[in-house]
Amino acid sequence: MPSEVNSDLLRSLTPSVLGILVRRGADFAAAEDAVQDALVEAVRVWPADPPRDPKGWLVTVAWRRFLDTTRADTARRRREDLIDEEPPPGPASAVDDTLQLYFLCAHPSLTPSSAVALTLRAVGGLTTRQIARAYLVPEPTMAQRISRAKRTVSGVRFDRPGDVATVLRVLYLVFNEGYSGDVDLAAEAIRLTRQLAAAIDHPEVAGLLALMLLHHARRAARTAPDGSLVPLAEQDRGRWDTESIAEGVEILQAALARDRLGEFQAQAAIAALHADAPTVEETDWVQIVEWYDELARLTDSPVVRLNRAVAVGEADGPRAGLAALVALDDSLPRYAAVSAYLHERDGDLTTAARLYVEAARKAPNLAERDHLTRQAARLNARGRH
Repeated sequence: MPSEVNSDLLRSLTPSVLGILVRRGADFAAAEDAVQDALVEAVRVWPADPPRDPKGWLVTVAWRRFLDTTRADTARRRREDLIDEEPPPGPASAVDDTLQLYFLCAHPSLTPSSAVALTLRAVGGLTTRQIARAYLVPEPTMAQRISRAKRTVSGVRFDRPGDVATVLRVLYLVFNEGYSGDVDLAAEAIRLTRQLAAAIDHPEVAGLLALMLLHHARRAARTAPDGSLVPLAEQDRGRWDTESIAEGVEILQAALARDRLGEFQAQAAIAALHADAPTVEETDWVQIVEWYDELARLTDSPVVRLNRAVAVGEADGPRAGLAALVALDDSLPRYAAVSAYLHERDGDLTTAARLYVEAARKAPNLAERDHLTRQAARLNARGRH
């Protein structure tokens, strides 16, 4: 009986195959289409006839699909040159092109936000819906942004790669989606950030790597055996990866010593303070609020200010946390959840239960929705007794 195609293998090979086509003269949009066609063909053919060299097979099929498309496009007129360049079937290079492709997608002809969206879609493997959620915009808006980015780079030669800041933003969003979303990309984001840190001496690259390691160290404790979400305050800290925490703290300290603070270093400092506390009661919330103040100054992000309100509620009491929420837009993702938590801390269980229900309706994933629903049910049960 034919075996199923390994989707993780296809996902891991996609960036490298795409990079090979781009370097051989394909414009980005056409190369992406050709690679997608090759992936579809792989799903159809491989179960019955798996190739000995999956990457080489994908390169050959994708290149031929690109050539077929080019021949049909009379505007390009590059048929003869491209045919001469067709690579022979056989083993493909083992070089990992993923990080290089991230830089290529961060092209100067694109705005940073468009470059990030395009890279997440084409290289990171995220869906348009996942990217829209990361950017806090409607899915149709993000679809239009990605389409415009493809049109912008169509036909552009990738001889001027983008900047480090844009690549860092992409890696950060890929990690976040892999850490809490539907596609497990966190380990891949860490691997690529390690490569970048080895190649570029930049404190924000180090800050991002430290942030990823500190968050990833807590991953085993984030879910219960039944798959339900375990909040930070309730996690078994004995399950945290102490080696990753120690490595993250060491990398962060070296970065902060250079006195070139950036947002990823500030976020890593907050994560390090959580990781350093033996118990939730011993967390240094006052210092966490100070770091959130630095982060808000660097980013002016409403999401940062929302997270700061939680820290203020822990450091100065729930009334202070609720006061910090007043200046924020209540349509922010997780606003209702934060408000529910602070109202519960303040003893207003009826309001907290109502807000937990509202937050559950807006939850971005099933695990979070179930957790918030259970919180509401717990408070409603207490109110009946």
